[in-house]
Amino acid sequence: MSSSPPVTAQPVTDPDVLVIGGGIAGLFCAYFLRLAGHGVTVLERSAIGDPAGCSYGNTGFVGIGSAPLAGPNLLRNGVRSLLRPDDRLALAPSLDRDRLRWLWQLRRAGSADELRRGVDIMIELKLRSLAILPEVDVAVPAEPVFQTSGMVQAYRTAAGFERACRALPRAVANGVPLRVLERDELRELEPDAEFDIAGALYNESCGLLRAPDFSLALARTLTAMGVEIIGGSTVDGFEVSGRSVVAVRTSTGDLHPREVVLAAGSWSAELAGRLGLYLELQPIKGYSVTVRAPANGPRGPVLLVEGMVALRPLGDRLRFGGDMTLAGLDRSVSRRRIARMRHTVRQHLPALEPTETLEVWAGLRPCTPDSLPLLGRAPGYDNLTIAAGHGHNGMGLAPVSGQLIAELVSGRPTAMDISPFRLERFSNAPRWPRPGGTRPAAEPATASTAAASTAGGPS
Repeated sequence: MSSSPPVTAQPVTDPDVLVIGGGIAGLFCAYFLRLAGHGVTVLERSAIGDPAGCSYGNTGFVGIGSAPLAGPNLLRNGVRSLLRPDDRLALAPSLDRDRLRWLWQLRRAGSADELRRGVDIMIELKLRSLAILPEVDVAVPAEPVFQTSGMVQAYRTAAGFERACRALPRAVANGVPLRVLERDELRELEPDAEFDIAGALYNESCGLLRAPDFSLALARTLTAMGVEIIGGSTVDGFEVSGRSVVAVRTSTGDLHPREVVLAAGSWSAELAGRLGLYLELQPIKGYSVTVRAPANGPRGPVLLVEGMVALRPLGDRLRFGGDMTLAGLDRSVSRRRIARMRHTVRQHLPALEPTETLEVWAGLRPCTPDSLPLLGRAPGYDNLTIAAGHGHNGMGLAPVSGQLIAELVSGRPTAMDISPFRLERFSNAPRWPRPGGTRPAAEPATASTAAASTAGGPS
């Protein structure tokens, strides 16, 4: 793994733009803001690439074909998980009002029209990110941290494969380079692996980021560009005057930025609440297991679609990740959920040799009900911009999100229509802005100073 990038112990007190959050989304915001000529400081609660952030242990897929989280059966599966904790979606029992509101919005986002709209927008975002990534110079001599590759999408059941084949023409029309993969082609692509599946598709356009190495390399690039990175610093509160954030209270001192970008992953909602804003955001826990690469393992990335598990070779290691648990800011590891993922892998690859487990990891994906990020100026503020909610597509959405945020902060036309990402799009449900928010209407005041953590970018 690459070494950590240099960090600044004592912050510059008056940064031009302060980016709160040093995950993949925050780092790409900083990258494009710096390219636009801004002085940039990144504030991260721990260290870049820390295991607490969901940029650390994910599989690093940057494909085009990922579907939105919402779907016609998602809530039904979630309710079923209350009785079957080993189901692929885990919904912990809770009467938390924010979580119930989020689930209500998830149901709305699962309509046929909303799903089609979400897929089209997601494809455009990912195509733009795939075009950006090769231009970002973060390569390291020993191991490239970004590469392009095809991806096998495996279906274990005949019914699942038939549904995928029926949806194939529309996916191709939307720009997803999918095709049916014949069995002899699969054997040629994966001569070592033995699959027990009904069929497979092949996505010819898949980018792969090496996590967390890519984040570390990007942070070193930012440092070389003149971006200040402050590690080990938490946000304790904000001072607001009129429509501006005039100070950010941190554990390493007060900062007085001209502009603030909030890109703190799953912790963005908590920090926004301190400013009187409600973000329709819930952390969804995912897991990854990294093992020594078996001799008969896959050579390339494989998505076990029905089991919601992705496999990613990493040299002498194999990582598989997935799962969805809606349980708040809880990073504890569930043995049952890990066992479910291992069982899914064995079902699809029954002959896979067991090898030593090197790491088991859990991370929190900051998810919106419609799977589209929250990008835009915060209502009621002139110098606060939000970049959050990248969910399980963080690696694929962060590059274009950073570009759009830099264009917004710079007052330039954006590369694409950003109205689908506005914060207010969920305001038809109760509670906008958040009750008890501390942002004053006009008079200067200091927001809550209780300790709050910032977090890294998405998975």
